[in-house]
Amino acid sequence: MIQIVTADGRREREVLQAMRARAAQAGAEINRAAAAILEDVRENGYPAVAACSRKFDGAEPYEIAPERLEAACAACPPELLSALERAAANIRDYNEKLLLKSQEWRSPDGGVVGRIVRGLSRVGIYVPGGTAAYPSSVLMNAVPAKVAGVGEIVMVTPPTENLNDAVLAAAKIAGVDRVIAVGGAQAVAALTYGAGFIPRVDKLVGPGNAYVAAAKRMAYGQLDIDMVAGPSEVLVIADEKADPRLAAADLLSQAEHDKLASAVLLTTSRVLAEAVDREIVRQTGYLTRSEIMEASLRDFGCAIVCGTLDNCAALANEIAPEHLEIMTENPRALLSQIKNAGAVFLGAWSPEPLGDYLAGPDHVLPTSGTARFFSPLSVDSFLKTMSIIQYGKASLEPIRNDIIRLAEAEHLTAHANSIRVRFEDVDGPADKGEGRA
Repeated sequence: MIQIVTADGRREREVLQAMRARAAQAGAEINRAAAAILEDVRENGYPAVAACSRKFDGAEPYEIAPERLEAACAACPPELLSALERAAANIRDYNEKLLLKSQEWRSPDGGVVGRIVRGLSRVGIYVPGGTAAYPSSVLMNAVPAKVAGVGEIVMVTPPTENLNDAVLAAAKIAGVDRVIAVGGAQAVAALTYGAGFIPRVDKLVGPGNAYVAAAKRMAYGQLDIDMVAGPSEVLVIADEKADPRLAAADLLSQAEHDKLASAVLLTTSRVLAEAVDREIVRQTGYLTRSEIMEASLRDFGCAIVCGTLDNCAALANEIAPEHLEIMTENPRALLSQIKNAGAVFLGAWSPEPLGDYLAGPDHVLPTSGTARFFSPLSVDSFLKTMSIIQYGKASLEPIRNDIIRLAEAEHLTAHANSIRVRFEDVDGPADKGEGRA
């Protein structure tokens, strides 16, 4: 079911090119439609949002009452509710350990400098509706924001006829403050500019369809976004001792997402690659979504046989996959060579779905090679920092001439003057209550 190629310096590059090509940008028509909705909402506010919502979703936006979230929790099977709560606890624990703290210290010049860390004031979370209902994504987006101290978390989801109970229960568990039934590019526009009872947010996170992705990309700059995600992907590095059943199962776990998903095996053993291929055929036979998996693996699945594990690591760094599994005898020995990946899973007992649902690190990860410069969503994504500078006369005086020289070198005489006037009086001005550093 998957093609098996031997790395020769050319063939594997063709595979890389195919992976990059699959993550095509939104078509021109989608971009035009998203841009038109953004402009309409910017100029006309809520009436434009309501008109788009009626047109595309058959209903006007409305706010979902807290009682509905309580009812959703009650409607969920107890086992599912327990799993959601456990996942939320793990995500919370992970992000609490990452949380940056404000700090101040004495500079070499004797002044006080530092950094204040603050959570964003208001964040929006987009949650797809219909069959694409992912309560795990609600937790992965909302819990880190809560840990960061975000002032208000606003979740939006399309006004479908039957809102998903698990999604609403996840919102309750994660501590979402408001849930508004509005979707599509019009939801992105409303959260970007503010529209009626839908507030403007500082940052928008969460997956959506092509129109949502296009609108988020265009709105960036008016607000911050998490990333513009491409198709899902997994890359497995395996040596000859790896279990082909497990490697095949993990490749299939990503292939089932959609027909553009990518599943790639890098191995030093052609025997293992052939065994994995046989296992893929066998396991696909009893799994649902087989048509999607077969299309994904046919078009974007591949096993590449490399000369050494070092070669595997180097190729993995070029691909910079969203998910990288290392199924080798000593996975940590290879970890030091991995530079580019969204999340790394070490060993046969750390499958990718563990990260998707329960381990704690976020499953919102950079795709399409952007792990070369993007990082996973985390508590850091919902923080901003402010610098602190406090000098007194005693600490400013010894360095005043250096500041004046630098300012005058840039022909900014008012900058130089701001320093100079403070020392024109022999005694110097009083500190006026700002304190001496």
